[in-house]
Amino acid sequence: MAATDPLRVLLRRRRGEAAAAMGRGSFDYLSDDEIYLDSACQTLRPQPVIDALTSYFMTHNACGDRVKYAWGKRVEEGVAATRQRVLTTLGLSARRYTCSFTLNTTYGLNLLLQQLPAGRFARVVTTHTEHNAVHLSTITAARRLGIPRVLAERGLDGSVLVADADLADAVVVVSAMDNVVGQVTGHLDDLITDAHRRGAIVILDAAQAAPHALTRLRGLGADAICFSAHKMYGPALGVVVATDDLLASLEVVFIGGGQVSAAREDDFDLLPDLHTRLEPGLQAWGEILAFGAALEWLRPRLAEIEETEARFAERLFDGLSALPHLRVLNAGASPVISAVPERVDAHRLAVFLSRAGIMVRSGHFCAHHWLAERLSLEPLVRFSVGAHNTDHDVERALEVMTGMMRGL
Repeated sequence: MAATDPLRVLLRRRRGEAAAAMGRGSFDYLSDDEIYLDSACQTLRPQPVIDALTSYFMTHNACGDRVKYAWGKRVEEGVAATRQRVLTTLGLSARRYTCSFTLNTTYGLNLLLQQLPAGRFARVVTTHTEHNAVHLSTITAARRLGIPRVLAERGLDGSVLVADADLADAVVVVSAMDNVVGQVTGHLDDLITDAHRRGAIVILDAAQAAPHALTRLRGLGADAICFSAHKMYGPALGVVVATDDLLASLEVVFIGGGQVSAAREDDFDLLPDLHTRLEPGLQAWGEILAFGAALEWLRPRLAEIEETEARFAERLFDGLSALPHLRVLNAGASPVISAVPERVDAHRLAVFLSRAGIMVRSGHFCAHHWLAERLSLEPLVRFSVGAHNTDHDVERALEVMTGMMRGL
C-alpha cells in the first residue's frame, strides 16, 4: 500500500482526531490505545520538535563552527540561540555561566568530574539515593583524585544531611530530584550557599528536576547543572550549564576537533570559547536546534503541564496505594511513582501491562545501591507521567492494574 493511499490517510486523520479529542494536543500522532507512562526515562516529543529536526535534515544539514556557506551560518545562529534559551530557562546569566551540549546527563557528569584539577579538592560528597550517573562517576572521580568519598543521608524532605566539616573544599554531587519516587531535594539553595562558604563546588544532576520541577531550578547558584534534553521533550541530547570559573579550571583530557585553535607536534592551544571544553568532535547540530524548539514549545505551557502532572500524580498515587499486593514506595504524590508488587515479578507485571497497551518501567532504575543494596528491594514498577498524558491514560492504567493485582 502506498504511503499516499487514501485509506491510510483517512485512518491516520481519524486516529489524530480521536487523540486530539482526548487532549493529546502536540502529540496527536499517538493513538488512543497507546499509553506511555515512562517519561522519567525519556519524554515523547511534541510535533514542533519533530518538525524542527526534520527541517534541519531537509533544509540546512550542515556543520556548525566549521563552514562558511549559508547553511552553516544558519546552524551556528540556531545553536547560539539554543544556548541562550537554556540559560534564560534556568534564570542564569551568560556573564557567569556557559551552556555546553553532550551525549546525555551521565556523559556530562563524567566530563566534569574526570577533568577536575588534581590537588584542588579534599573530598567528594554525594548521597545514598543517587542514580548510577552520580553514584558511579563519583566513585571513579574520588579514585582518580586520590581523595575520600562521603555518602550522606537524606532527610524526610529530601535534604542532604551533610556535616559542615565534610563540605570544606568538597565536590558535592547530588540530584535535584530523584528518579525513583520523584522527591525534590529540600533546602537545595541553602546547601549551595553553605558549600560555597566552605570552598566547595556543587554539581547538580537535574535529569528529573528539569522536566518535573523546572521552577525549582531557576536561579540556583550551583557550579554546574547537568540534565537531558530527551527528558524534557527534546531529542536525545545532554546539557551542561556550568560557571565559567569551573570550565576554565578543568584539566582537559577528553579532547579533539572543535576544541583547539592550533595543534603542534607535542602541544595544542585550547579555544577561548568555554563551551568547547566539553564539546570534542562533531556535535549533534540537528538535535541542538530541535532542543531549542522544545524549549520554545515548553515555555508557554510550563505552568499548565506542572498543574496537569500534579493532578495525574495525585490520582495515580491514590489509586495505586489502594491496591492489594502492591506497596507504593512514595510517601506522597509525584510525577514519578514506584511500587513493589508482592505476588508477581515486576518485569512480568510490566509485560502484562504492555499487552494491555500500557508502557511502564520495571527494575531498579539505575539506583541499585539505594534500592537493591540498602533497601533490599526486588525489582519495582515505575509509573511516570508527561505532557502527552490524558485522564483516559491514568484511568485506564488504574483499571488494568486493579484487575491484575486483585486477581493475584
